[in-house]
Amino acid sequence: MTDHPAVAPALGQALAARGYDSLTPVQTAMLDPELEGQDLLVSAQTGSGKTVAFGIATAPSLLDGAERLGRAGSPLALVVAPTRELAVQVHRELQWLYAEAGASVVSCVGGMDPREERRSLARGAHIVVGTPGRLVDHINRGGLVLDDIRVVVLDEADEMLNLGFREELETILKAAPEGRRTLLFSATVSKPIARLAANFQRDAVRVNTISATSHHADIEYRAHVVAPVDTENAIINVLRFHEAKNALVFCKTRANVNHLLARFHNRGLSVVALSGELSQTERTHALQALRDGRANVCVATDVAARGLDLPDLDLVIHADLPTNQESLLHRSGRTGRAGRKGISVLIVPFKARRRIERLLGDAKVEASWGDAPGADDIQRRDDERLLNHPSLSEPVSTADSEMAKALIDIHGAEQVAAAFVALHRAKRSAPEDLMPVPEDRGQGGQRDGRRKPQEQRGPREPRAPRDDFENGVWINLSVGRKSGAEPRWLLPMLCKSGGLDRSQIGAIRIEEAHSRVELKPDSVEPFFATIGAEGRLEKSITAWREGDQPPGRSAYSGQKSAAAPSADAPKKKKKPKPHRAEWSPEDKPRKPRPTPPSELENRPRETPKRSKPKKHQHRTGPSGMSPPKRPKAKRPKS
Repeated sequence: MTDHPAVAPALGQALAARGYDSLTPVQTAMLDPELEGQDLLVSAQTGSGKTVAFGIATAPSLLDGAERLGRAGSPLALVVAPTRELAVQVHRELQWLYAEAGASVVSCVGGMDPREERRSLARGAHIVVGTPGRLVDHINRGGLVLDDIRVVVLDEADEMLNLGFREELETILKAAPEGRRTLLFSATVSKPIARLAANFQRDAVRVNTISATSHHADIEYRAHVVAPVDTENAIINVLRFHEAKNALVFCKTRANVNHLLARFHNRGLSVVALSGELSQTERTHALQALRDGRANVCVATDVAARGLDLPDLDLVIHADLPTNQESLLHRSGRTGRAGRKGISVLIVPFKARRRIERLLGDAKVEASWGDAPGADDIQRRDDERLLNHPSLSEPVSTADSEMAKALIDIHGAEQVAAAFVALHRAKRSAPEDLMPVPEDRGQGGQRDGRRKPQEQRGPREPRAPRDDFENGVWINLSVGRKSGAEPRWLLPMLCKSGGLDRSQIGAIRIEEAHSRVELKPDSVEPFFATIGAEGRLEKSITAWREGDQPPGRSAYSGQKSAAAPSADAPKKKKKPKPHRAEWSPEDKPRKPRPTPPSELENRPRETPKRSKPKKHQHRTGPSGMSPPKRPKAKRPKS
């Protein structure tokens, strides 16, 4: 990079030392000679190298033709970022980029010691990076003086407006000199961004580096359709299936972050959390644990992970589904950065499939749909990793070779290999067993709950019987229409608790107090062997063969059943209540019996309570009587 004519020599040396052989589109766009000295409104997607891009664009204004910067005094450049993590990340990037130029870079972010930041500003700085609230606080206290500012950079400007930092941004821009350059970087240029640019930029040049045909070409999108109750289990299986070096799980709220954090800890995963309730020190330690390899899973909210750049982040999981395409692209953009490949996985309950299909279509993203990895899929993937383990192809030292021969001589090669496999599997948590998704929910179009009118549906045709259930065996379940029984949850329950497959279950008939299910003849005995002698599928649901007595107490009556209810048995009619006009006087409630005088005489006498005199009364003696009113004097007749 030292031979590029538009890059300052000091920055070219830093890029070459960092291993930059080529520049990204947004970085190349900043080197256009026509943009030098101009205000810029840049659209660039996440992971495109924006920090290096505005660092290159700022260099001509800071160096002003010199090879190195002079002694640090008042700041020459100001970079504003929406979150603490992004500000710390930008500070770290600019430090190595301007190391050869001799720049002093100071960070001012919330959660850090403001006194130490004021001392750093007093010693002098060339570039200041900070969050809006902390920068305004230093400006109001006189610790940050912007009189010599030449360039102001607003990074992730759309997110700063979404977080409510409009007033802070206006305060910062008004405090900077009018002759400065203003570089505004935003993933999307909405109306608020356009108004901000119109108010605080002079003839800004629009630069768009986002491809209109493809978003994140290095990211593979996958959508797994699951039952709503299996969302968390599917996340655990996806983490186990991929075993990425670093994975990021997105949630909407802090409560969801804490819940998943505890769940992952219980499963033995190395996990950390990022949310707004954590202090800056805790968040810094969490990020450092990911970079050091002490943790490989991070559960975070959207705000905490804004602009986050983790090394070797291969997997992004949407635990809580994104609500708009900007959130989808921002989350997924944490992976597949700087030419690396990445995977973005959406865990989609089957009820939300159509909404996510529309969201992906609006974002112009193609995703591969399928079931979440099951226990068998994870087992096969673990076996593949074991067969291709690097330790099996590495050279063996002399001491290890002698120990291996001794183990084989004592226990045999097969026993030693089995112990090696057992130790390898013991380090990994067992995968979750997921419920099967009904075919009409997982593969076909998702129902939207709206039925067409009868004239649009046409005449109802009888469903053709299945050929493979000519000799089907019927069983009974102790739950019916009164208990809200529906095939959509009876089918997964039978598969999960009874060890059945979808192809082994035929018709399901919902009766008033029980349900009848058709099974293949060869699957009846294994089914009852799986559920046991009590025939219990769940806490309150039991199963029995048709014609036999139900085991235990019936779940729909709460009493012991003599026999299974038959579909042809006559239903008991409720006895109608008599009409109000047919009631006789005997049906009316009787008045309470008066107390006889003899009982009244034996009762203890109660002392009557003395009433309190009213406020306007004047006591004249023990009786509490008011004095007599004085008669009015008669007016003499004239």
